[in-house]
This record gives sequence, C-alpha cells and structure tokens, in this order.
Amino acid sequence: MGCGNCGSTHAEGGGCSSPGCGSNGDCSTGACNKLNTYDWLNHMTLPSDYKPFNIVEVRFKGSRKEFYRNEEYLDLYTGDTVVVESDFGHDVGEISLSGELVRLQLKKNYIKEDSEQIRKIYRKASDSDKEKYTSFKAKEPSTLERARTIAMEMKLAMKLSDIEFQGDGRKVIFYYTAEKRVDFRALIKQYASEFKTRIEMRQVSYREEASRLGGIGSCGRELCCSTWLTDYKVVTMGAAKTQNLSINMLKLSGQCGRLKCCLNYELETYLEALNEFPKGDDLYLETGAGTAKLQKTDILKRMLWFSYPKNSDWIPIDLQRVNEIIQLNKKGEKPDTLMDKPIGAEIINKYEPAPDLISDQDINRYDEIDEARRKSGKSNRRNKKGQKGPRPNNPNNRSRGPRKEGAPGDKPKGPRPKNRKPNPNRKPGDKPKNQENKTARSENNGSKPAGTTKPKRPNRKRPRPNKPSGPKPPKTSE
Repeated sequence: MGCGNCGSTHAEGGGCSSPGCGSNGDCSTGACNKLNTYDWLNHMTLPSDYKPFNIVEVRFKGSRKEFYRNEEYLDLYTGDTVVVESDFGHDVGEISLSGELVRLQLKKNYIKEDSEQIRKIYRKASDSDKEKYTSFKAKEPSTLERARTIAMEMKLAMKLSDIEFQGDGRKVIFYYTAEKRVDFRALIKQYASEFKTRIEMRQVSYREEASRLGGIGSCGRELCCSTWLTDYKVVTMGAAKTQNLSINMLKLSGQCGRLKCCLNYELETYLEALNEFPKGDDLYLETGAGTAKLQKTDILKRMLWFSYPKNSDWIPIDLQRVNEIIQLNKKGEKPDTLMDKPIGAEIINKYEPAPDLISDQDINRYDEIDEARRKSGKSNRRNKKGQKGPRPNNPNNRSRGPRKEGAPGDKPKGPRPKNRKPNPNRKPGDKPKNQENKTARSENNGSKPAGTTKPKRPNRKRPRPNKPSGPKPPKTSE
C-alpha cells in the first residue's frame, strides 16, 4: 500500500519529509495497513507543562504488537526502529503508536498502566542493530522450508505457517496450526540441533494465520483481519440464512477456510428489517384468483414475490400490501387480486388456466402408433417417389425371407408334361446338350471345350433419341 493518506510534504525522491511520517500513512515502514491506528492528536499543540505518556506501541513482524515503557523519555516517532527487552536477549521493532492514544489501546486490550507485563525500551536501533536484524530476516524463508521438511518426515499433523527470528537471533518463533493436540517434543529437539538456537512453538487459529500472512479477499480489498479487525467474533451459518444468501461454502468461506467475518457486518440491519416481515417461510395468501404462495423475499427492497399453483409467473408485492392481505384473510375476507389492479398473470389464472404441455404427455405414445401401423400392414419406409407406402415385391430381395408359393413370376414346380413338343432339329441318337458338355469336360480334364463358351449378351439398353438442335423454345407461363 502506498502513502495515499499522507498529508505532509513529499520529497522529490519519494517518502515523507517529516520524521517517521508523523503517522500519516507510514510511508517509510512499508506496512501502511497492518492494524495501524491513526494518530489524530499528533499535530495538536500541547501545553508547555505537559509530560508525554511514557508507554508506546511497538510492531514486529506481521500484525504482532506489544506495549513497552519508555523510561528514559526518548524522542520517538511513528516508524522509528528501537531495541526492546525480551524474555531471552533483546528484540528489534518499530514504533506504531505513541502519545495519549496509547492509553485507549491499553484499555481496549485490558492492560493496566502499571502492569508488570510491560517491558522497557533500551535504545534507538543503531546501524549495526539494523544490519544484524536484516541478516536474520533474510534467513527466514530457507529456515521455514527446512522446518517444514523435518515436520513432514516426522509425520506430524500440523502446518507451519510462519516463522519469526528475534532481533539478536537467539530465539526463533514457529507459528503453526493444527486440528488436534500435537506432541512436538521430539520436533523441538530436532529443530534446536538443526538451527542452533532457542525454539518456541506458538499455535494460532486459522483466522490469526490469515491475519499474519495477509492477502486479497473476494471483494478485491485487503483482508479485514490483517488491516483493521482485531476481535474475531463467531460467525454461524444462520447469518447467511438470515440474509437470504445461497449456501455455497466456496463463496461464503474466506482465505482462512472459515466463514467470512463480513457476514456479521450487516446482520443486525437484516434482523431489524425482518421484524416487519411475516413469520415463516411457507406463506400463502387467499385471493379471488386462487391461493398464492411465497417464492422469494427481498429484505432491503421490502418486496415479496408470489405465484399461483398452475402458473410460473412471479408477482412482486410490496410488504405493506402483503400485511393488508394477511389481515383480510384473518377476518375471512379475500381480495380479488394480489395487486390493487389486476395484472395479466392473475387474469390468466382465474379465467383460462395455463395448459400443462409436459406432464400430460406419455413417452410411450410413439410405440403405440408404430404397433398400430405394423398391424395394419403400413410401414414408415418411403418408396422411390418419396411417398410412404408398402414396400414393392422385389423377387431379388432376399432380406425378407423366402417367397410364398404362387407369387407372381414364379415358375410351376413338378414333373414336366408328357405332351411336350419335341425339338425338330434333333436327330435320332443325339445326346442332350448337357450330356455332351459333361463328356467334353471329362476329356479336357474339367476345362470347357473350345467353342462351347456362351457369347456375351447384347446390350439391351434402348438408344436415347437425339436431342433436337437449335435454340430452346421460350417458356410460357400458365
């Protein structure tokens, strides 16, 4: 994020001219929206005898913030790097808030001003402290990758999401998420021998993990948990149902895999508006045109959609009109229509119900038609002219089985008649032609004798008449 809200003068090379940016967008910090608090008292003139509040807010990696006591009353501004006290050694962080607004942050986090949990600030960070801190920060990606590999080899049901080196490098904090309790005693020993430093395992929730890592939500903006949201309220599925949202977990879930926190933002507005709506999802209205059923409700527009049983059209009705019809039905009265003036959907439903073209049809109706045609001898096949009718009796078509006896074109079967006329060209003692051919074949080893092959049949196609030459006669219109 850039310094869009910065009100101070910018230099030519970029950044703010005032030290520490004066809480005007944190230009020099590189993290403008990590749960920052705008210091609106920064530019106010304070009394001469005013003693500044000696507790400041310090931000570390991610969204982790803690409070430290400025016992030496150092001149600190937002964005300054300081060296602070730690459990084991010292740490390096940046000032995120100072002044009287820190009192409000202490009350918000339920911390007393004289609490022993508040540690002290040693000094402003020198160049050597910053270089050492930067070198350890550069080792975090490779260390996290190696730590994940070791956890997978040990087959632990946990997910390492982030890692943070202390400013002096004497301690490393591993942030992880897990569904169940994890015994990582052996893992800590392995990490200590691998990285040669003090190990601290810190379990965080899935929402806190998303807050540390950050990201872009489905709305196109940065995640609320990583910019301004500090308390994570419980989000239930009832919030989505109250707002008439489709129950789709892919759309209702955030980056953390849980229900989005923004489902609670407008929940109170919807609950207040629903008090004026009739109770129950199955709402029916009795009218002269029939009984209308509730199909859809738009809470913010104060509109309800109704439809009749045999009509698919939805009729939008205002909430005030719906409450009037409900009161009339309680008295036993029925209005003529849902609206003050009848519309087309109600008129059709009252005088001419819409026909049902789908449910009255039977998918087996075509089978009955084919069976009736089969019994009557008709067929759906088409003849050569393209007209439906019975198939012509083709004797060469063997697909229909053997022909019946007595069909036209069949030769009579049985013995030859005795009164057959003899062949006048046949001489006494001559053998029949078929007997002569058999004898000739046996003599020629099965081959036909010369001169016994049948001549080719002449072409019986009729010659086409010659077309008359000359120009074609003009067509005459009838």
